[in-house]
Amino acid sequence: MIRLLLIALLALLIGTGLSLGLQYDLGYIRISLGNYLIETNFWVGIVLLVLLVAVIVVSLNLFRRFRQSSGMVTGWLARGNERRSRRRTTQGLLALAEGNWPRARKLLTTSASHADTPLINYLAAAQASFESGDHDAVDELLRKAFESTPGSDMAVGITQAQLQLAGNRLEQALATLLRLRKQSPNHPFVLKLLKNTYLRLEDWRELCKLLPDLQKRHVLPENEFNELQRQVWHNLLERAAEDCRRQREEDPQASLDPLTRLWDALPGYLRRDEQTIKDYARLLADLGDEAQTETLLRKVLRNHWSDELVNLYGRIGGHKPDEQLLLAEQWLKDRPNNPELLLALGRLSLRNQLWGKAREYFETSLKLRRSRETLAELSRLNAHMGEEEASVKLMMQGLAKDNGLPELPMPKA
Repeated sequence: MIRLLLIALLALLIGTGLSLGLQYDLGYIRISLGNYLIETNFWVGIVLLVLLVAVIVVSLNLFRRFRQSSGMVTGWLARGNERRSRRRTTQGLLALAEGNWPRARKLLTTSASHADTPLINYLAAAQASFESGDHDAVDELLRKAFESTPGSDMAVGITQAQLQLAGNRLEQALATLLRLRKQSPNHPFVLKLLKNTYLRLEDWRELCKLLPDLQKRHVLPENEFNELQRQVWHNLLERAAEDCRRQREEDPQASLDPLTRLWDALPGYLRRDEQTIKDYARLLADLGDEAQTETLLRKVLRNHWSDELVNLYGRIGGHKPDEQLLLAEQWLKDRPNNPELLLALGRLSLRNQLWGKAREYFETSLKLRRSRETLAELSRLNAHMGEEEASVKLMMQGLAKDNGLPELPMPKA
């Protein structure tokens, strides 16, 4: 109420002032524009000027409101596009999970431009394209994924490497992973994928170089890492033995340095690993260096007993077979009922041409455990000693046992 009274009072004062001013002749206003001349009374000019200012102010307000309303329309349209994009992205991901690759790719690609996270759309679409077998589209979608989101090089690269591995494009996957490793040398997942790639390429040397980083970054559980390390060195030993074998085909006197140097380079715990020792000893023996094999096994068995290594010890011949037999008989004092040791003693007795002792050891081993290997050795020995009937009987027993033949009546000879 007070505000209205003040406005009315102000209007009354202005009207009074104007009425008093109109009584006086204050002259006129004259405006010249080129060939045009405009003349008007001073008060009329003032009124026109006020009207002009009012028109400008009203026009500016209308323009501002128009822009605001158009912005609201634009925002409304944008929000509609975002809602549709989210809906299509969800549908595309569902189609991807259901294995509907063409639909997934279409929905994810068309909604990527308005998606909140276009990187996810393009990566998922690349997966769908890969499953469809369209590798060219995969590369194009991965490129768009990289361009859509700054700093996505690692995510895109890892996805690309995984798809290349899944597609058995091992060389391309290796190149991708080596590039990613330059950017992030200690990235655990990159190291793991690189390990998988080297495994499938059977590149044991490069995998061996990777082992310290895998261990340092705890990429694999300890038992899995140890098994991988054993596998790597086993294959490196096999490759070294193959190199020695080729060299000896050209030069029978060629040394076994490639294999022995590799053995010296093995980690300490692997040089104490039973399976690794057995592999190395077997390779040495196959290459003809049974003397060095015997020395190795003797040192190992002195501190670490192994039935498998004792079996191998009985198969090889050292420089002094009589000393081998004496050493094994010393072991028998501590292990009198060990069938593997008795089998090895039988074989060492054969090397020393002690036929009766060998048969005794074989028969004792058979009483403790009937094995095909011992049956075969005793059967062979009996055959060479002229006891063909005993030999055939043992062979028949072995065949019947190996094939699980049932007990059935047989005709008498």
